[in-house]
Amino acid sequence: MTGTLYGVGIGPGDPELLTLKAARVIRQCPVIVIPKSGDGERVALNIAAQSVPELHDKQLVELDMPMTRDPEKLRASHQAAADTVAGFLASGRDVAFITLGDPTIYSTYIYVHRLIRDRGYPAEIIPGVPSFCAVSAKLGDCLVEASQLLHIIPGSYGALDESLALKGTKVLMKCGKSFPQVRRKLSSLGLDGSAQMIENCGFGTQRIYNNLNEADDNAGYFSVIVVKDLN
Repeated sequence: MTGTLYGVGIGPGDPELLTLKAARVIRQCPVIVIPKSGDGERVALNIAAQSVPELHDKQLVELDMPMTRDPEKLRASHQAAADTVAGFLASGRDVAFITLGDPTIYSTYIYVHRLIRDRGYPAEIIPGVPSFCAVSAKLGDCLVEASQLLHIIPGSYGALDESLALKGTKVLMKCGKSFPQVRRKLSSLGLDGSAQMIENCGFGTQRIYNNLNEADDNAGYFSVIVVKDLN
């Protein structure tokens, strides 16, 4: 019998937002996988361990998945990651690939998920609380209501003019080093007055900005901007 790959979303930062199902799957899997691409997933590991201390007794595997937009390098890293995971599954061991937020939203997990399923192995997604939902809760208001539209926008990938012209609430994620440019664009469009941001939502270093001009240019990678229509 082969093992199953689980893509486990652990939520945005607060260990109490880890779902019961996510905790159960982590406990049952002998192998825990995180992508080695920066600080994010090591952070995810530390968050999960606060709710599932048994995690430290598991076999931990780091997959080399570089932060790059080079399609060839990305394809090679995804294939190598799938090779490693498939080895565990073939031996009958279940694997939990843990990731911040939800595995279906800007997650490196999904590429491995597809490759593993293409190879005939079972793979399941365990949803997590998305960061923008946690941000909205911290801001004390809803993201959308009635017939309003919601748009999730990767802030560092360009096309901001078209995205910010959309009607409804705009959520900007993945701004990273592009935050100063994103802030200037919002200001040029007259949207800075309706924009709020939370940096490191759910972490001990969380900061809430009701005015983006109060934020440092080096706003952390885990920053989410919410822009609501003025009318």
